[in-house]
Amino acid sequence: MIAVIGLGFVGLTTGLGLAHRLGCTLFAYDCDPEKRELYQTGRIPFHEPELQEQLGRYLGSRFVVCDTLEEALRNAEYIFYCVGTPALADGSADLNALLDGLKESGEVLRDGRFRVLIIKSTVPPGTTSRVIAPLLKQLGLRLGEHVGLATNPEFLREGSAWRDVMEPDRIVIGEAEPVGGRMLAELYALGFDAPVRRVSATTAEFVKYMSNSLLATLISFANEMALIAEQTGDIEIPQAFRLLHEDKRWHGTPAKMTDYVYPGCGFGGYCLPKDIASMIHHASVIGEPAGLLQAAALVNQKAQLRMAERIAAAAGDQKSRKIGILGLSFKPGSDDVRGAVSFEIIRHLLGMGYLSIAAYDPLAMKAFDLAYGMPISYAQTMEELASGSEVIALITSWEEFAEKRHLLSGKLVIDGRYTEAQSGVIVHAGE
Repeated sequence: MIAVIGLGFVGLTTGLGLAHRLGCTLFAYDCDPEKRELYQTGRIPFHEPELQEQLGRYLGSRFVVCDTLEEALRNAEYIFYCVGTPALADGSADLNALLDGLKESGEVLRDGRFRVLIIKSTVPPGTTSRVIAPLLKQLGLRLGEHVGLATNPEFLREGSAWRDVMEPDRIVIGEAEPVGGRMLAELYALGFDAPVRRVSATTAEFVKYMSNSLLATLISFANEMALIAEQTGDIEIPQAFRLLHEDKRWHGTPAKMTDYVYPGCGFGGYCLPKDIASMIHHASVIGEPAGLLQAAALVNQKAQLRMAERIAAAAGDQKSRKIGILGLSFKPGSDDVRGAVSFEIIRHLLGMGYLSIAAYDPLAMKAFDLAYGMPISYAQTMEELASGSEVIALITSWEEFAEKRHLLSGKLVIDGRYTEAQSGVIVHAGE
């Protein structure tokens, strides 16, 4: 048995989708009596393709709208909380309705029957583990013993919500404890063939915000470029964007756009830093400041400094500690060191007083030395660098480094590329 609490856009779509895919009886409840009455008569208070048809198909059989919260919860093994979390004036999420719903569920949840509580509502990263889990403890419910707890973000788009719930790209399960995560994965396996990704609760919450933040950033980028183009003049804006869309990387060749949406030590090379700086300057000259591009440049500088700070933190106060740098070129497969982030990171480290720095790169060591003449040493092989270093920083993700990851076993490694392919004691750059 499944219960869905909250019958807005997400709750109704989720409830009907589960009823359709799993073939089970689903008990639904909303605290708004007018909304309950509307659903009980087979009507939907908003427009969304196919939902009206699905409600008429399952209402009273697989989809039961309950008059009380207790009625919805009593026989449920899985409870999906789909309560709204609107933004407050300061931008924070209003969690009151969600937390009140959990509190009101407390009496039923303490009846001795194990249930899995699933947070479908969009909540800030850390909410499930740092707010909801302690609340359940206050209610006398121990995770993994009395209740399971997981967050399960939705990725529904208005206008295609039914298709999205029927054919999800992936199902993300954020586990506050393993029992609930396993049971929820088993539930989805009964009716969905999408990949199920079990991660920490905070990771799942973050992915939801990250997904929408990326979309907002892309839209903002397009609008900023259009504003600059309008102010520049003599630019066919629709045609310019169509030409942008013809880049093969949107379709996965020669590289995928997803390769660019992945964290690292910052961007480098000759073109990106130079062209962004030029565009920022051009925009300022024509009186249309490029705020988004300026922010991108600042974030890039911050990423480089942050990586140096992580290396320094790993090395500690011993300025003589031997630091190894893996990768000097601005990208793997190249000996180009123009604008290489390795230079900025090493420059920061030298400025912090760390003078025992060695580097290894399959192709770019000579070019790096000629270009920058920094007071560092160079190892002739990865083996030499690994054996002679106490702290190792991965800067450029050469394939050789992954193939020889066994050389890093037992070493303190600061993985600036989030490769998940290195061995040793990994300290990610963002930790």
